[in-house]
Amino acid sequence: MTTTTGILDIAITKNPHSKIAEIDFENLAFGKNFSDHMLLADYADGQWGDFRIQPFGNFEIHPSMASLHYGQALFEGLKAYKSPQGEILLFRPYENARRMNRSAERLCMAQMPEEVFMEALTTFLDIERDWVSDKEGCSLYVRPFMFSTEAFLGVKPSDFYRFMIITSPVGNYYDGAIKVKVELEYSRAGKGGTGTAKAAGNYAAALYPAKMGQDKGYRQLVWTDSLEHKYIEESGTMNIFFVIDGKIITPPLDSGTILAGVTRDSIIQVAKSWGLPLEERKISVDEVVESINNKKLTEVFGAGTAATIAQIELINIGEKDYVLPPVATREFSNKVGKYLSDLRTGKIEDPFGWVVRI
Repeated sequence: MTTTTGILDIAITKNPHSKIAEIDFENLAFGKNFSDHMLLADYADGQWGDFRIQPFGNFEIHPSMASLHYGQALFEGLKAYKSPQGEILLFRPYENARRMNRSAERLCMAQMPEEVFMEALTTFLDIERDWVSDKEGCSLYVRPFMFSTEAFLGVKPSDFYRFMIITSPVGNYYDGAIKVKVELEYSRAGKGGTGTAKAAGNYAAALYPAKMGQDKGYRQLVWTDSLEHKYIEESGTMNIFFVIDGKIITPPLDSGTILAGVTRDSIIQVAKSWGLPLEERKISVDEVVESINNKKLTEVFGAGTAATIAQIELINIGEKDYVLPPVATREFSNKVGKYLSDLRTGKIEDPFGWVVRI
């Protein structure tokens, strides 16, 4: 059948064999299970069209497809939650639409109007609403992504793209507090590069140093600037915050190498609304070490859609491990983590107008 939404005609083919009964919602591994359908749209002749929702599954690609050879690929990540009243809720999805377009601009890819993104997203999630669990700590992870599809072996921006949305029921990304390593040799992004874009290639470049860190027992890396490896930038899957001498500190976005996280921005806005001292400024590795040694550092945590609030219990700098203050003593991160969780799941009033109901 074809459904006409506010602005789109979306062809819908329902999956006759749902997999939902096969999913153990009590034991969800992140990104391992997928819902019954996927949304696709194609860009050609300067416009998006052929929006369709069909059973989740494989599709054919041309061996010379441009994204396979030249890396024009990007993605977004957000989550759908279920409120106590059974409503399906999205947290700041317009920010994901805007960031996707900023990434597309940087990668010379086709942009998608925000209203088109939202119509496609909400129509798709309305079909998959049964996959949104109401269990504590569970959500439906939503992965919009785009890649070039032109069949051509030549270095140029593609004239053809595919946009897709797939979803995965998930629990917590991290099980408890994590250990991280400050990376002082390899770089995630350089000034003038694609660090501000959610480009697939950024993550590919990070895999090797991340694996070396994981082999030594560190769950994630904390990246530093590529020029001097002097200043903290972000972690592998999230932005990073420090609480030092009562001040909340996070690296600024003006370096052009840090991804503008939606959760990061939410924490900043909430902290300011609470009247708490917050600084977006450079923070050096030396300052972190000094603040640990003089016991002025009281909290370190990551913030991202997948990770939400990820408490960091140990940080390796150089050849030394620094054990951080107990998670139970961390006033701000525990408070803001619960607040954002309650906000996203509709348990409290939304004073910011961030929650979108489907």
